[in-house]
Amino acid sequence: MGDLVIRCAQTDIAVDDGIITAIGPELPAGKREVDARSLEVLPGVIDVHVHFNEPGRTEWEGAATGSRAFAAAGGTLFFDMPLNSAPCTLDMEAFDQKAAALGAVSVADFAIWGGIVPGNRDRMAGLADRGVIGFKSFMSDSGLPEFPRSDDLTLFEAMREAARLNLPVALHAESEEITRGLSQRALTEGRCGVRDYLDSRPVIAEVEAIERAALLAREAGAKIHIVHISSGRGVAAALEARALGTDITLETCPHYLMFTAEDMERIGAAAKCAPPLRSAQEQNKLWDAVLDGRIDIIGSDHSPAPPDMKADHNFFKIWGGIAGIAATLPSLLERVPLSRIAELLALHPARRFRLPRKGQIAVGCDADLALVEMDRPWTMTADTLLQRHPISPYIGMTFPGRVVKTLLRGQEEGRGRLVRPEGL
Repeated sequence: MGDLVIRCAQTDIAVDDGIITAIGPELPAGKREVDARSLEVLPGVIDVHVHFNEPGRTEWEGAATGSRAFAAAGGTLFFDMPLNSAPCTLDMEAFDQKAAALGAVSVADFAIWGGIVPGNRDRMAGLADRGVIGFKSFMSDSGLPEFPRSDDLTLFEAMREAARLNLPVALHAESEEITRGLSQRALTEGRCGVRDYLDSRPVIAEVEAIERAALLAREAGAKIHIVHISSGRGVAAALEARALGTDITLETCPHYLMFTAEDMERIGAAAKCAPPLRSAQEQNKLWDAVLDGRIDIIGSDHSPAPPDMKADHNFFKIWGGIAGIAATLPSLLERVPLSRIAELLALHPARRFRLPRKGQIAVGCDADLALVEMDRPWTMTADTLLQRHPISPYIGMTFPGRVVKTLLRGQEEGRGRLVRPEGL
């Protein structure tokens, strides 16, 4: 008799000590049983792109609230970015502080990104020894002076080091020269509204940066992961780079699929992000890429901030981050087949970042599962959000189904663990 048996519509899943040990019809009874025969059972969501700002800026979110909101929406493993925590994860001491802070409060498993900034290349090996999932770099201003952007030489040399360490480099790909120049021009001319911000970060800034990053990665022999691709043209640039030999994966976010630039003008600060939301035409191209398999991974880029940072008459000064940790899985249910959702949110993240025990419902894998009730429409409200601040462009949206239970290693309630890439 196993610890747990999950009764599903087509087959059963047996779990012992948090590991899936058998899959088949009419398995013997377990000490505990979960009746999921009326539900869809998916692998738990792996979100490779969150900012819980732990430690140091937990008033922005924190893993205590962020991980609970994530788990309630089917999440079982998140990758925390090296900013906006304080200190940023740029050395071993900062890694240890973050790992301890996350481990103390998170109800989901977690991995940790290291950072690339000018001057910390000699610390990358130490971060790799600690177990970072990869390294994150900004090609344009991050918004935090303690995490400056990487110039081309910094990025190229860091990519060579990351290649030596056999770890991927995640890139915020926007041209600093284009975005800074257009932003400064708008502000000098007294233009500081939503449309002015949108115009200051055109699609070409994303396309140029992706192409440049891919060239550097090919020369360095590095693996790269382009985060939050916002446009169909960005997808095309990344795929062209792959055809030329770059080891590259593509990530987009639900907000680029659910909202357009016109929505940003209507919603305002809650929908500000960088790269910004795009036209309906670009959005349609992005949906096509999601549905036909050209996008590899969808991450939330959950980047919350306190209310006072989301309010200013100058839209350029408002913190640019969308809080959407609860919407990632629900936002895909209407248009994306469940098998494809499982690839985008679990299988592909686990494979790209070398986590063989995660990301799929298979014998020998962790029993990380999201149980979804389809055809149960629900509307997201501020009162039901578990994140720290009830600020999100998704508030008021209705979704066709919802997560009713999340299991982390077979448990509904537990404590998350640090997850490191295997096979280094």
